[in-house]
Amino acid sequence: MLVHNWRQIIARAWSVRIMVFLLLIIIAEPVYLFFAAEWVAKSFYVRLGMSAFTGVIAAAAIVARLVLQQKISGELNGKPPSEG
Repeated sequence: MLVHNWRQIIARAWSVRIMVFLLLIIIAEPVYLFFAAEWVAKSFYVRLGMSAFTGVIAAAAIVARLVLQQKISGELNGKPPSEG
């Protein structure tokens, strides 16, 4: 079941923005490796760097999901759902 303000969350939540960026990175990685020169596709460090970058962005999305965003949640922040 969706939350009541899902449109506002999609438009304003940093976690959603970071996850969209992460999706673009995940899509771009195989395309980049396909069109890149032979040394890039076989280089352990390039592949490790791309995977590490993807992991860092995923971790940022998790952190952004936990950070208070007053414009989205309004007065519900800090209250149990039963009081909201």
